Amino acid sequence: MTAAAKPETLGFQTEARQILHLMIHSIYSNKEIFLRELISNASDACDKLRFEALNAPELHENDSNPGIRISIDEDAGTITLADNGIGMSRDEVIDNLGTIARSGTAKFLENLSGDQKKDAQLIGQFGVGFYSSFIVADRVVVETRRAGLAPDQAVRWSCAGEAEYQLEAISKGERGTTITLHLKEEEKEFANAWRLRTIIKKYSDHIMIPISMVKPAPAKAEEGAEQEVEWEVVNKASALWTRPRSDISDEDYKAFYQHVSHDFRDPLVWSHNRVEGKYDYTSLLYIPSEPPFDLYQRDTPRGVKLYVQRTFIMDDAEQFLPLYLRFVKGVIDSSDLPLNVSRELLQNSPAVSSIRSALTKRVLDMLEKMATDNPEDYKTFWAAFGSVLKEGMAEDFANREKIAELLRFTSTAADKDQKISLADYVARIKPSQDKIHYLIADSYEAAINSPYLEIFRKHGIEVLLLTDRIDEWLMSHLTEFQGVQLRNIAKGELDLGELEDDKSDGKSDDPEQDKADTSELTEKIAGILGDKVEGVRISRRLTDSPACLVVGEHELGVQMRRILEAAGQPVPDSKPVLEINPDHPLLSKFSDGGDSAIEDLAWVVYRQALILSGDDLDNPGEFIRQLNRLLIA
Repeated sequence: MTAAAKPETLGFQTEARQILHLMIHSIYSNKEIFLRELISNASDACDKLRFEALNAPELHENDSNPGIRISIDEDAGTITLADNGIGMSRDEVIDNLGTIARSGTAKFLENLSGDQKKDAQLIGQFGVGFYSSFIVADRVVVETRRAGLAPDQAVRWSCAGEAEYQLEAISKGERGTTITLHLKEEEKEFANAWRLRTIIKKYSDHIMIPISMVKPAPAKAEEGAEQEVEWEVVNKASALWTRPRSDISDEDYKAFYQHVSHDFRDPLVWSHNRVEGKYDYTSLLYIPSEPPFDLYQRDTPRGVKLYVQRTFIMDDAEQFLPLYLRFVKGVIDSSDLPLNVSRELLQNSPAVSSIRSALTKRVLDMLEKMATDNPEDYKTFWAAFGSVLKEGMAEDFANREKIAELLRFTSTAADKDQKISLADYVARIKPSQDKIHYLIADSYEAAINSPYLEIFRKHGIEVLLLTDRIDEWLMSHLTEFQGVQLRNIAKGELDLGELEDDKSDGKSDDPEQDKADTSELTEKIAGILGDKVEGVRISRRLTDSPACLVVGEHELGVQMRRILEAAGQPVPDSKPVLEINPDHPLLSKFSDGGDSAIEDLAWVVYRQALILSGDDLDNPGEFIRQLNRLLIA
């Protein structure tokens, strides 16, 4: 290779400098992962070449055998990794090596805590694996030429871990990429063939691209005799998912997960299956233990890796799993799709529809088994992905029952951190109870202290406490479970049902009688509040609080209104009913004060109820003035 032009010095983006600084100065507990990341990138480059060469065979350039070669120079303290994959053009080098984690850099920086050990663990999550090179190297040189370009269109990229990097045009006869790491003085231990072979076996044995190193010279070689360099494959070089499950260890499965997901943590569970029938395919699916930073960005590319007859097709084949299972990682290898498969063909293929249906069921079965056999693991899963799984209630009608069984909620019958299933609730339902009761609030504290719970707490009736921001939307699609209706206790008139036989609440059996006895009070409050409320009525759900606001059974609650407003959608007009507890001492004051005090009292009672419902005060300043006037009266 010869230089064709004077090197050009370019600067990293500001964010990239910060990440590079983190890489260089972090106290990384597992430094050897740098090699796994470089091998993984090289493997991807070879896969992408094979895919592009399906329609452009000339890209192989007289060499159609993909491979990765790793060599060392102990004296110079360097490690060189070369692949004959797709390579990069000058623009691609700037784009891929000059910006660092384009889709997630800003979010990455938001997650930096200042704790070097914790920050270093974010590396894999944000796809900056190449920069793990600087954990062990103080200078990195990349020489690359994209397949199909002329030899003199190759590029050399070099960086000493500072705010700038050098770029120059070179001549490179072979397509692909060569990376040379100039090891730090204290990391020269990695310039050792035995050490590198051990790392490859540990982390990259499953890579289906052959990884070769120079074969050790015979021990009895004649001194001074020139030895021919022989390369030997270090890894098994076979697609892990094609091997029998009995031949694959748990460590192999975990290492492969880290390869396909770029996640440094172990998965919670996996499922490896070979299906033969109408459509033949192999799947290896993983459930992660932690969510990615972009989990809630529904338009972000995601999905499993797709292979057809062991040939890589695409990284993010989202057509094989529904969006609510977007956290699943893994590989699908099918024999029933054409090698030049396109996204349009995938969307209209009966084979894809069949495989999608089967894989969706398999993932749900994995979760069900985890919930039954390893509840602690399922607790971890639910904390990470429960909100996303809830989306399936609206998106996947065919599997709604299975999804409902997997849902978990906080309950008044359990501790704050304990989640129960709907099946748990039904199993301990009272004999005369005909509904599953739930309450939606902004937080656990707001829910557990809500006045809507008072009558249920008094009679020992369990209530589910829903505090996720999408829970009201979820419950609009979940109206019954195992034949039992679900009912929001903060909506509509309370159907006492199982409570009406208990007369300990001191109220009459006849709501109409209660209404007649207090009609003057309700009319007075309704007249003061005017069009702020639909009406005022006596509450049969309050025992300790003076009042609460109740919307119609089929009207939107606070949570759904906020979601629609945030999305810029129109929000239907609705007025709540103010329910009052005439036995509360505060309500007795309506007969004691003058007209102005009674008006202040009515507004204070209403605005207290507004706060307790989770809604925003319509006039905070006026509320404070009214409250102050009552306090000093």
